[in-house]
Amino acid sequence: MYKNILLPTDGSALSLVAIDNGLQFAKAVGAKVTGFYVMLERQPESFEDYAPVEVKAPKLDEVSQQEAEKYLKIIADKAQAMGVPCQTHSIKHTSPHQAIIKAATDKGCDLIIMASHGNKGITGELVGSETARVITNCKIPVLVYR
Repeated sequence: MYKNILLPTDGSALSLVAIDNGLQFAKAVGAKVTGFYVMLERQPESFEDYAPVEVKAPKLDEVSQQEAEKYLKIIADKAQAMGVPCQTHSIKHTSPHQAIIKAATDKGCDLIIMASHGNKGITGELVGSETARVITNCKIPVLVYR
């Protein structure tokens, strides 16, 4: 069955539900998990020139790194408490869905368990769904929590 499950997180409450369920699933099938967080890479032509000094790129990068550590620690701590082997990984990338697919492939994952916020209508069209993009572009199975 499944041996290595990717658990991407964005830190949202729904993502935490997917992580909890993903860890329970991993424990039940004897799989390890790989916690994953995408730090959005800023574009060079961003608003940086117009931003106040205190929020320029180095500060944004530092905050993003702190968020990654915080959210991945949640996964690692929960996995440890459940006795599920866990590794964590974060990466800077401009496209979360591409980063998730790459991480799953590079880390040898055979299942991705992730949340979907279920945005519909104009919000779904404008913002889009990273989960839908993962499903559409990935050859690895995806289990979605909503």
